[in-house]
Amino acid sequence: MFYAKNKIKSITKEEALPGRDTPLEIEPLHFVNKNPLKGPYPEASEEITFGMGCFWGAERRFWEQKGVWVTAVGYAEGYTPNPTYEEVCTGLTFHNEVVKVVFEPEVISLEEVLKVFWQSHIPTQGMRQGNDIGTQYRSGIYCSTEQQLEVAKAGRERLQAELSKVGYGAITTEIKMAGPFYFAETGHQQYLAKNPAGYCNLKGTGVTYK
Repeated sequence: MFYAKNKIKSITKEEALPGRDTPLEIEPLHFVNKNPLKGPYPEASEEITFGMGCFWGAERRFWEQKGVWVTAVGYAEGYTPNPTYEEVCTGLTFHNEVVKVVFEPEVISLEEVLKVFWQSHIPTQGMRQGNDIGTQYRSGIYCSTEQQLEVAKAGRERLQAELSKVGYGAITTEIKMAGPFYFAETGHQQYLAKNPAGYCNLKGTGVTYK
Protein backbone atom coordinates (compact mmCIF):
# COMPACT_ATOMS: atom_id res chain seq x y z
CA MET A 1 0.00 0.00 0.00
CA PHE A 2 3.05 2.28 -0.09
CA TYR A 3 2.11 4.14 -3.27
CA ALA A 4 -1.26 5.32 -1.95
CA LYS A 5 -1.47 9.07 -2.27
CA ASN A 6 -2.06 11.04 0.90
CA LYS A 7 -5.63 12.02 0.10
CA ILE A 8 -7.61 12.91 3.20
CA LYS A 9 -10.16 15.31 1.72
CA SER A 10 -13.75 14.31 1.07
CA ILE A 11 -14.92 14.77 -2.51
CA THR A 12 -18.31 15.10 -4.16
CA LYS A 13 -19.88 12.66 -6.58
CA GLU A 14 -19.31 15.18 -9.37
CA GLU A 15 -15.57 15.23 -8.63
CA ALA A 16 -15.22 11.43 -8.64
CA LEU A 17 -13.67 9.32 -11.39
CA PRO A 18 -16.24 7.84 -13.82
CA GLY A 19 -15.38 4.16 -13.29
CA ARG A 20 -16.95 1.51 -15.48
CA ASP A 21 -20.09 -0.58 -15.92
CA THR A 22 -18.31 -3.94 -15.91
CA PRO A 23 -17.20 -5.52 -12.60
CA LEU A 24 -13.57 -6.53 -12.22
CA GLU A 25 -13.01 -10.22 -12.95
CA ILE A 26 -11.89 -12.30 -9.98
CA GLU A 27 -11.22 -15.95 -9.21
CA PRO A 28 -14.42 -17.48 -7.80
CA LEU A 29 -13.11 -19.26 -4.69
CA HIS A 30 -11.52 -18.09 -1.44
CA PHE A 31 -7.81 -18.93 -1.56
CA VAL A 32 -7.81 -20.30 2.02
CA ASN A 33 -11.11 -22.10 2.61
CA LYS A 34 -12.27 -22.58 -1.02
CA ASN A 35 -15.76 -21.21 -0.38
CA PRO A 36 -17.28 -19.08 -3.18
CA LEU A 37 -16.44 -15.39 -2.80
CA LYS A 38 -19.65 -14.23 -4.47
CA GLY A 39 -21.91 -16.90 -2.99
CA PRO A 40 -24.25 -18.53 -2.72
CA TYR A 41 -23.79 -18.13 1.05
CA PRO A 42 -25.37 -20.35 3.74
CA GLU A 43 -29.01 -19.48 4.35
CA ALA A 44 -28.53 -18.65 8.03
CA SER A 45 -25.41 -16.55 7.51
CA GLU A 46 -25.09 -12.80 7.89
CA GLU A 47 -22.97 -10.26 6.01
CA ILE A 48 -21.20 -7.22 7.45
CA THR A 49 -18.45 -5.08 5.98
CA PHE A 50 -15.55 -3.37 7.74
CA GLY A 51 -13.03 -0.67 6.91
CA MET A 52 -10.01 -0.66 9.22
CA GLY A 53 -6.99 0.40 7.20
CA CYS A 54 -5.12 -1.69 4.65
CA PHE A 55 -7.50 -4.48 3.69
CA TRP A 56 -4.76 -7.11 3.36
CA GLY A 57 -4.20 -7.50 7.09
CA ALA A 58 -7.79 -6.77 8.01
CA GLU A 59 -9.08 -9.66 5.92
CA ARG A 60 -6.72 -12.14 7.56
CA ARG A 61 -8.00 -11.23 11.03
CA PHE A 62 -11.46 -12.38 10.00
CA TRP A 63 -10.77 -15.49 7.93
CA GLU A 64 -8.90 -16.88 10.95
CA GLN A 65 -12.08 -16.82 13.05
CA LYS A 66 -14.10 -20.00 13.50
CA GLY A 67 -17.60 -19.39 12.17
CA VAL A 68 -16.55 -16.92 9.48
CA TRP A 69 -17.66 -18.66 6.29
CA VAL A 70 -15.94 -16.46 3.74
CA THR A 71 -14.18 -13.11 3.46
CA ALA A 72 -13.48 -10.86 0.50
CA VAL A 73 -11.76 -7.52 0.07
CA GLY A 74 -13.22 -4.71 -1.96
CA TYR A 75 -14.16 -1.09 -2.24
CA ALA A 76 -17.23 0.54 -0.69
CA GLU A 77 -18.87 3.77 0.41
CA GLY A 78 -17.55 5.83 -2.49
CA TYR A 79 -18.90 7.11 -5.78
CA THR A 80 -17.02 5.44 -8.63
CA PRO A 81 -18.62 2.22 -9.96
CA ASN A 82 -16.32 -0.81 -10.22
CA PRO A 83 -13.12 1.08 -9.36
CA THR A 84 -9.63 -0.32 -9.69
CA TYR A 85 -7.13 -0.31 -6.85
CA GLU A 86 -5.07 2.36 -8.61
CA GLU A 87 -8.15 4.59 -8.90
CA VAL A 88 -9.03 4.16 -5.24
CA CYS A 89 -5.46 5.13 -4.30
CA THR A 90 -5.85 8.51 -5.99
CA GLY A 91 -8.50 9.56 -3.48
CA LEU A 92 -10.78 10.43 -6.40
CA THR A 93 -13.33 7.65 -5.87
CA PHE A 94 -13.90 8.24 -2.12
CA HIS A 95 -14.06 4.48 -1.65
CA ASN A 96 -12.85 2.79 1.50
CA GLU A 97 -10.74 -0.38 1.44
CA VAL A 98 -13.05 -2.88 3.10
CA VAL A 99 -13.51 -6.51 4.04
CA LYS A 100 -16.82 -8.27 3.52
CA VAL A 101 -17.35 -10.87 6.26
CA VAL A 102 -19.94 -13.63 5.88
CA PHE A 103 -20.39 -15.36 9.22
CA GLU A 104 -22.58 -18.00 10.81
CA PRO A 105 -24.24 -16.51 13.93
CA GLU A 106 -24.74 -19.93 15.51
CA VAL A 107 -20.96 -20.36 15.58
CA ILE A 108 -19.66 -16.80 16.03
CA SER A 109 -21.91 -14.01 17.27
CA LEU A 110 -22.11 -10.51 15.85
CA GLU A 111 -20.55 -9.18 19.05
CA GLU A 112 -17.61 -11.56 18.62
CA VAL A 113 -17.13 -10.39 15.04
CA LEU A 114 -17.28 -6.76 16.22
CA LYS A 115 -14.69 -7.54 18.88
CA VAL A 116 -12.25 -8.59 16.18
CA PHE A 117 -12.92 -5.32 14.37
CA TRP A 118 -12.57 -3.00 17.35
CA GLN A 119 -9.50 -4.71 18.82
CA SER A 120 -7.57 -5.02 15.55
CA HIS A 121 -7.11 -1.34 14.70
CA ILE A 122 -7.12 2.14 16.22
CA PRO A 123 -10.55 3.65 15.50
CA THR A 124 -9.73 7.24 16.50
CA GLN A 125 -7.47 8.31 13.63
CA GLY A 126 -9.86 9.74 11.06
CA MET A 127 -8.71 9.29 7.48
CA ARG A 128 -5.74 7.11 8.30
CA GLN A 129 -4.49 3.98 9.99
CA GLY A 130 -0.94 4.34 11.19
CA ASN A 131 1.30 5.39 8.31
CA ASP A 132 -1.43 4.66 5.76
CA ILE A 133 -3.06 8.03 5.13
CA GLY A 134 -6.09 8.75 2.97
CA THR A 135 -9.84 8.38 2.73
CA GLN A 136 -9.46 4.72 1.74
CA TYR A 137 -8.08 3.90 5.21
CA ARG A 138 -10.96 5.26 7.30
CA SER A 139 -12.60 3.15 10.00
CA GLY A 140 -16.09 1.98 9.15
CA ILE A 141 -18.80 -0.57 9.90
CA TYR A 142 -21.26 -1.09 7.05
CA CYS A 143 -24.28 -3.12 8.09
CA SER A 144 -26.70 -5.34 6.22
CA THR A 145 -29.50 -5.19 8.82
CA GLU A 146 -30.94 -2.61 11.20
CA GLN A 147 -30.18 -4.96 14.09
CA GLN A 148 -26.49 -4.94 13.17
CA LEU A 149 -26.62 -1.15 13.02
CA GLU A 150 -28.06 -0.88 16.53
CA VAL A 151 -25.58 -3.34 18.01
CA ALA A 152 -22.61 -1.65 16.34
CA LYS A 153 -23.62 1.83 17.54
CA ALA A 154 -24.16 0.60 21.10
CA GLY A 155 -20.77 -1.09 21.05
CA ARG A 156 -19.11 2.10 19.86
CA GLU A 157 -20.48 3.95 22.88
CA ARG A 158 -19.20 1.31 25.29
CA LEU A 159 -15.77 1.26 23.71
CA GLN A 160 -15.55 5.06 23.67
CA ALA A 161 -15.93 5.11 27.43
CA GLU A 162 -13.05 2.67 27.83
CA LEU A 163 -10.81 4.43 25.32
CA SER A 164 -11.40 7.79 26.98
CA LYS A 165 -10.19 6.38 30.28
CA VAL A 166 -6.73 5.75 28.80
CA GLY A 167 -6.40 8.99 26.85
CA TYR A 168 -7.71 8.21 23.38
CA GLY A 169 -9.81 10.80 21.58
CA ALA A 170 -13.17 10.42 19.89
CA ILE A 171 -13.90 7.33 17.80
CA THR A 172 -14.11 8.36 14.15
CA THR A 173 -15.63 5.10 12.87
CA GLU A 174 -18.55 5.65 10.52
CA ILE A 175 -21.40 3.24 11.16
CA LYS A 176 -24.20 2.99 8.62
CA MET A 177 -26.14 0.70 6.34
CA ALA A 178 -23.95 -0.72 3.58
CA GLY A 179 -23.97 0.66 0.08
CA PRO A 180 -22.65 -1.14 -3.02
CA PHE A 181 -19.64 -3.42 -2.53
CA TYR A 182 -17.18 -3.80 -5.40
CA PHE A 183 -14.84 -6.80 -5.28
CA ALA A 184 -11.15 -5.92 -5.45
CA GLU A 185 -8.83 -7.54 -7.96
CA THR A 186 -7.87 -11.21 -7.49
CA GLY A 187 -4.34 -10.25 -6.50
CA HIS A 188 -5.67 -8.49 -3.40
CA GLN A 189 -8.01 -11.31 -2.33
CA GLN A 190 -6.52 -13.20 0.65
CA TYR A 191 -3.26 -11.43 -0.11
CA LEU A 192 -1.43 -12.43 3.07
CA ALA A 193 -2.20 -16.12 2.50
CA LYS A 194 -0.62 -15.84 -0.94
CA ASN A 195 2.20 -13.60 0.34
CA PRO A 196 2.87 -14.53 4.00
CA ALA A 197 5.62 -11.90 4.33
CA GLY A 198 3.43 -9.17 2.85
CA TYR A 199 2.78 -5.74 4.30
CA CYS A 200 0.49 -5.38 7.31
CA ASN A 201 0.66 -2.57 9.84
CA LEU A 202 -2.53 -3.30 11.77
CA LYS A 203 -2.39 -2.88 15.51
CA GLY A 204 -4.97 -2.28 18.17
CA THR A 205 -5.22 0.03 21.15
CA GLY A 206 -4.81 -2.67 23.77
CA VAL A 207 -8.27 -1.76 25.11
CA THR A 208 -10.68 -4.68 25.39
CA TYR A 209 -14.06 -4.46 23.67
CA LYS A 210 -16.70 -5.64 26.13
